[in-house]
Amino acid sequence: MNKILKRGDSALFPPGFHNAYLFAVFNAFSFQIILNSPMILYAKTLGASATELGIITGMMPLLVIFQIPASQYISKVGYRQFVFAGWGMRVAFIFAMAAVPLLGGFLSQRVQLSLLLLFLFGFNLSRGISSAAWLPWIASLVPEKVRGKYLARDAACVNIASCITFLLCAGCLGKDPKPWQFSILFGFSAVMGALSLNFLKKMPDAEVRESQNEGRVPIPWDEIKSHKPFRKLLLMVVVWSAIYGGMSAFVVAFMRSELGMPSDKILVITSVSFLGGLSSLWFLGARLDALGSKPVILFSMGLWLFMLLGWILTAGKYLGANVSNLLLLQFLMGLGSSLINMANTRLAMTTIPEKWRDQFFAVFSVLSCLSMGLAPIGWGMLIDACSGKTFSWLGLEWNRFTIFFTAASVVLLISMILARRVHEPKAASMDELIREIFLHAPQRIWIRIWTRN
Repeated sequence: MNKILKRGDSALFPPGFHNAYLFAVFNAFSFQIILNSPMILYAKTLGASATELGIITGMMPLLVIFQIPASQYISKVGYRQFVFAGWGMRVAFIFAMAAVPLLGGFLSQRVQLSLLLLFLFGFNLSRGISSAAWLPWIASLVPEKVRGKYLARDAACVNIASCITFLLCAGCLGKDPKPWQFSILFGFSAVMGALSLNFLKKMPDAEVRESQNEGRVPIPWDEIKSHKPFRKLLLMVVVWSAIYGGMSAFVVAFMRSELGMPSDKILVITSVSFLGGLSSLWFLGARLDALGSKPVILFSMGLWLFMLLGWILTAGKYLGANVSNLLLLQFLMGLGSSLINMANTRLAMTTIPEKWRDQFFAVFSVLSCLSMGLAPIGWGMLIDACSGKTFSWLGLEWNRFTIFFTAASVVLLISMILARRVHEPKAASMDELIREIFLHAPQRIWIRIWTRN
């Protein structure tokens, strides 16, 4: 893992920072099972409705609201210890979840689903509180000029581990999984989460600034209101989160309920989204610091708009639901979302003022996560409300998922309009971005191949 930090870059990061990448890997082995498709598939076996799937998906970002009160106590505990305590508590809840599938012999599916929601609430609550210290901690450790590079490498670690996790899940669950198979998966998640704590503890700590050491520090609402670049960024991220938050869960639900795909095939197809996220490192991630965030966000939202059109045509039965089409759509979903999230985080690190860093980050995370948490519940209610209603128009079959994907496309267009208004003085133009993607990058690849030959 030390190879991730090149010799020229190692001096820019504090000693032991490579443990952050190892933590990212083992953390991804853990949380992708609990917060992604495997959990959605298990909830479907318990008879969960689209609205209940929305609650499961939205619970994690909704409980990030506890970052605001939690940020007042970071200075008393310290960044590393604050995160470590919360991550340790959530591992305990994963062990509890691993027992739920084994209780089917004497508990009904509704009771099991209720228990699962209870443990997920505890898991996400502990995560929501402790995550208040994560971004301020990383922003304190990583110099500004290499933050884009760090985010790209971190995303690469997460996407590699996530892809491996989904392939393991596909092999474990098979076509028609039994409850004990889900129990094994959740147990694996708990063990990986426990191992990730070892690397978290080895990460270098950062000193909390003196201005934060005066006890409880209120949210500086006046400063936030008067900081126009932050307000514009926050509005754009909130709208984007409304689409991003529910997409993966309802794509899985669509493949399961409408296309009738077995669990292992869904997980293999879904794993391709992480290959798309991994390719973002080669595609633009390594040049994020030079290009800036704004053009990357706009370009990536364009990819998502094309991807959503593909889902509309698939749900409307204009395009066949063959594997190659679904793999392409999943790849574009992973590529676009990885680039947008990296660019948003980097832009937040650049935009947020030093003085109120912890409080600004808390507001940024909470409001974007509230949108990400409420949106899946709303999308789920929309899908349930349209259940059983179909009609033909414009050569498409308009069913509950055609309507969902179309509504998401409209919200994405609004997000693109807001992204154009985001303030980033040093960002490259779209012309420069297009030249980098289609001219300079291919030239460098051919030169490398030619010189090796």
